[in-house]
Amino acid sequence: MQVLDRRAREASEAPASRRFSVFLLATTVAGLAVQSFGTAQFRREPVPPIVVPSRAFNEGRYDEVEALTATLDLRDPNIVALRARAEIARGHYGPAEAALRPVALRLPTSEAALQLGLLRQMLGRADAVTVLTRVAALADTSSDPSELARAGRALRALGRFQEANAAYREAASVTPGDPALQTAWGELFLEKYSKSEAMKSFQLATQLDARWTPALMGAARTLEDDNPPQAIALAKRALEVNPSLVDAHVFLAEEAADAGHHDEARASLEKALAVNPSSLEARAQLAALAYVEDKPAEFEAEVARTLAIAPNYGDVYRATGELAAHNYRFEDAVALTRRAIALNGRDPRALADLGTHLLRTGDEPGARTALEASFKIDPFNTLTYNQLQMMDTLDKFVTVRDGELVVRLHRDEAPVLQEYAVSLAHQALNTMAARYEFTPRGPILVEIFPKHDDFAVRTVGLPGMVGALGVCFGRVVAMDSPRARPPGEFQWEATLWHELGHVVTLQMSNQRVPRWLTEGISVHEEQRARPEWGREMDITFAGMLNRGETLKLKDLNAAFTNPKTISLAYFQASLLVEYLMTAYGQPGLNALLRTYGQGLETNAALKAALNTGFDQLQVGFDETVERVFGDLRRAMAMPDGVADLLKMPLPALRTMAAAHQRSYPIQLALGRALRKASATDEAMQVFERAAVLVPTAGGPESPHEQMAAIALEKKDRPRAVAELTALIAVDFNNVEAARQLATLLRQASVDDPATLGPVYQRIAAIDPFDADAHAQLGRLAMQRNDANAASREFRAVIALAPVDRAAAFTDLAESYYTSGKRVEAKKQTLAALEIAPTYERAQDLLLKLVDGGRH
Repeated sequence: MQVLDRRAREASEAPASRRFSVFLLATTVAGLAVQSFGTAQFRREPVPPIVVPSRAFNEGRYDEVEALTATLDLRDPNIVALRARAEIARGHYGPAEAALRPVALRLPTSEAALQLGLLRQMLGRADAVTVLTRVAALADTSSDPSELARAGRALRALGRFQEANAAYREAASVTPGDPALQTAWGELFLEKYSKSEAMKSFQLATQLDARWTPALMGAARTLEDDNPPQAIALAKRALEVNPSLVDAHVFLAEEAADAGHHDEARASLEKALAVNPSSLEARAQLAALAYVEDKPAEFEAEVARTLAIAPNYGDVYRATGELAAHNYRFEDAVALTRRAIALNGRDPRALADLGTHLLRTGDEPGARTALEASFKIDPFNTLTYNQLQMMDTLDKFVTVRDGELVVRLHRDEAPVLQEYAVSLAHQALNTMAARYEFTPRGPILVEIFPKHDDFAVRTVGLPGMVGALGVCFGRVVAMDSPRARPPGEFQWEATLWHELGHVVTLQMSNQRVPRWLTEGISVHEEQRARPEWGREMDITFAGMLNRGETLKLKDLNAAFTNPKTISLAYFQASLLVEYLMTAYGQPGLNALLRTYGQGLETNAALKAALNTGFDQLQVGFDETVERVFGDLRRAMAMPDGVADLLKMPLPALRTMAAAHQRSYPIQLALGRALRKASATDEAMQVFERAAVLVPTAGGPESPHEQMAAIALEKKDRPRAVAELTALIAVDFNNVEAARQLATLLRQASVDDPATLGPVYQRIAAIDPFDADAHAQLGRLAMQRNDANAASREFRAVIALAPVDRAAAFTDLAESYYTSGKRVEAKKQTLAALEIAPTYERAQDLLLKLVDGGRH
């Protein structure tokens, strides 16, 4: 009872604004007012005087805050803090500090003290720790939610994240409907890369107050990597509420810079600096833009202006390093981040960034040192923890060194994959080095991960990246192994070839090639290497042409940052490269890459190397696309007014198909309906027409797969073989079709290597861990007297632990014997006999080896 009386007395003696949670200031007056219904009268709760100037602050009317608070209690630390924040928002750091300091001395745990500590910390002043520590003490001494939330903010600034989380949790248990509290909690989660928890907090905050700009910006930053367009939309929504929100302008500048729109980025930064000429974040981004534009004098001048405001602000270098990394300049990023650490050696974010950049340059020992240093300071950073865990996994990998190529594989996969990955990597590098007249600098590191999340952490520090298969950082390639996904879900060989294409184009352009060109070349080089690797997007692209959804060339680079358009961007970039090859040849493409290496941006590079630009290219590109895809586009077009074909009765489908014999969707729908109606002979005829209309169609609903299924139902093995052969010719990933074809050929006693070989090669290419495919390829190699190729296949079989290990060892022994490797042959023969002492084939081979050794 005495405690309750004491708290009530303290509340009555506190300044008026203190009786309300500081965080309730997020709520608008309209939200606080009680609505009236009809003519009844209701008692209205008085609105705290601080709400009106707080709303002005949230809406960016910083100049009005002073006037709106002039009649309030200017000794109230919350009023002083609000006025100071309005000064800080405009870059008036000196006046803000002068106003805050006396109040902070008088009330060292007040909101004014918190704002002073945060300001001093931003400016790099050593006494910030002392000021913030006093505020943080509220976590142990107070049960008031506003004071607990204030303590949480101080604790977060001090790097005491676990305590900050506890303070926010306790505050939220009392005032869960406080948008500012939820936002502050979300920002803590976001800083530690717990994005799902952060987004929950930001969503709750915006549900409580849709105009609470800090929550909108928190959500934007949470989404910036996964969904940039949505993140940008949120930032623009925040600017609708507060056109003077510097954080939003800087965010939009960062997104524009990442998309290569530097003029747009500068325009956003100019808006930010018009509000706050001393914004450290805006000035850091200006410095970063100057750096990636190869303007060293401008960069150093902007750095000097930034450090004049905050001498220890290492983020000016760290942010520049981040943008350099986004532009593939990872070694530059390392050097820049080291400069950041030179200013503040205990900045865990800079240390973590350095570790990430070093990973991307292949300096894994250096990366571990930096990451461990960061983790020691901040053990709650999810990204750093993940990267260190991933490196522990990497330490157990097998390392294969072959000249300038270093391949790291999981120890369970190395015995199989190293037989194929190393030779394929050399083939890719040698082919493209000759073609582009450029030898990339080594060593070139390739890491292949059996767990996709390990690959994702190697790439960005966090699991996920569901659509990504591989990544290249210039001299480092990381990718999924074939076991990271179900067989047939992706082409691991094509992925490796693709990423090694980036090794050439990135280095050849001095890390300055735009994404549309490096990705376009890599996809194009996949198709040049193996035509069956490509064309998966043909039908989808034709449909987009019909709907007018393809990209303009000038928008191609930005499309890579949009999840909705990224697949189209890859494909259309490859088509543009094909067009450039046709129009300007390989020398023209090589010249363009070298021109980018001189630091020219796209318009200037196209003009200098090819005497053209996107506007001129667009005309010829469109004509070429229509010439190549015109027939397919017309075949995929649907007549106007056609309803859902799957629901259309068979008679109506017959009529429509007769009227539209060159419509692939209609012919395919009719074929499926006929098959469902057991009219299989007629269905076969319709599917044949459909296959002619779209020869590249693959997948379970494709004409060739449907015809193969009908042939199997009719026990027409020759027709099934023909259809499956046609299917896998256009559907590279269809491992089940390839296996089914192999079974049919064996049932037909086909033993011709020219017929069987490509089928088993396809199976092994899609699923290199298929022991039967390797065994069959080994035997086919023996038939054509290629004992060395047979040995490679039989080694893979043994590594995959087959059921009949004695036979596998004997197969390998026979291949060694045929190639004259008698010592190896005897070793494998004895291994077979150790498993099965009476195995006749091994016994016979051992006799040959012993008898041969006596002569």
